[in-house]
Amino acid sequence: MLANLLIQQPQMLGAIIQNTPYWVWALLAGLLALGASQLMDRHVGLTRALAMPLAMTGLSVYGLVSAFGGAGQAGTAIAAWLAAAGAITGLALWLQPAAPSGTLYAASSRSFFIPGSAMPLALILGIFLTKYFVGVELALQPALARDGSFALQIAVLYGVFNGLFAARALRLWSLVRRSAAFVTTPAASSASA
Repeated sequence: MLANLLIQQPQMLGAIIQNTPYWVWALLAGLLALGASQLMDRHVGLTRALAMPLAMTGLSVYGLVSAFGGAGQAGTAIAAWLAAAGAITGLALWLQPAAPSGTLYAASSRSFFIPGSAMPLALILGIFLTKYFVGVELALQPALARDGSFALQIAVLYGVFNGLFAARALRLWSLVRRSAAFVTTPAASSASA
């Protein structure tokens, strides 16, 4: 609907943008800054590295519940989201089981060195734009909130984005576990000697 409207009546884009609350643009600016910071190599603490996937998961669940909860579609949408996120996480880890080349974990400082990547920015924008466009679609056609097919499509889309975020976090977590196993192994050997 939104795509057809913008193609047939492009002047509606101005009205849509004007009716968007200011806080949405502030949120977009903050998310763009967060995503842009991921473009450069950086040192990141363990908590911060694992917090972003959790925050994006929260934004996705909020998007599903706020869009479809009032129409009784939230349970089905969240189940579809979980299934899609789990499938994409598994597929992404199968295709790329290790963290990107150059990613390091320092156990002493509990921090990562993470090479710059455009992927987090793309995923952040994907989640934000999905939430934004769903909000616009529901404002234009409130009946879509009761459309199970629409809810399912949006849930799967959120699941794809969150699955990719989860795979990234699990790759980082594997570096933490490997580091802990490495630190534990020498100490255990010297204790038995």
